[in-house]
Amino acid sequence: MRIAAISGSLRAGSSNTAALRAAAHLAPAGVEVFSFDGIAALPFFNPDLDGDVVPEPVEAMRKAIGNADGILISSPEYARGVAGVLKNALDWLVGSHEFPGKPVALINTSPRATHALAALTLTLETMSARIAKDGCATLPLLGGAHDEHSIVADPALAEPLRAAMERFAVFIRNVQAEAS
Repeated sequence: MRIAAISGSLRAGSSNTAALRAAAHLAPAGVEVFSFDGIAALPFFNPDLDGDVVPEPVEAMRKAIGNADGILISSPEYARGVAGVLKNALDWLVGSHEFPGKPVALINTSPRATHALAALTLTLETMSARIAKDGCATLPLLGGAHDEHSIVADPALAEPLRAAMERFAVFIRNVQAEAS
């Protein structure tokens, strides 16, 4: 099973990126979590560019999403909303055939970041994602200096994330079974 991890933050020391990397370490056996780091290279969404031939970064993202069994997303909340770079990436997936019906789980790195989480969930549901609500997790990383190793080493953070990844894997298997 392959899960694409997408961080909505471009910051080098992002807690969102750290949480996704920790999720890769904590994923169940047989589950590979790979980072898709190409959202910074995406052009601003423009329907005029969304035809039979799309810009190479868009093609790369769509291919990565198409080859993934599920998508794991973590995004910061900026001004009570989803990070613009992540929203731009999702806009490029709206008209693609790779995304609809794709299992998605969300990692929220701040219990206070409820507006972005709600907006992201609404956007993904509108795009026909299959949200694995039991595969989502909120980790209290706000205000701490956490990297992937400190998250994995802290049982209070690692265990909820490990359990969420296990539930997400089960959700993906169930979606795959329904499709066959």
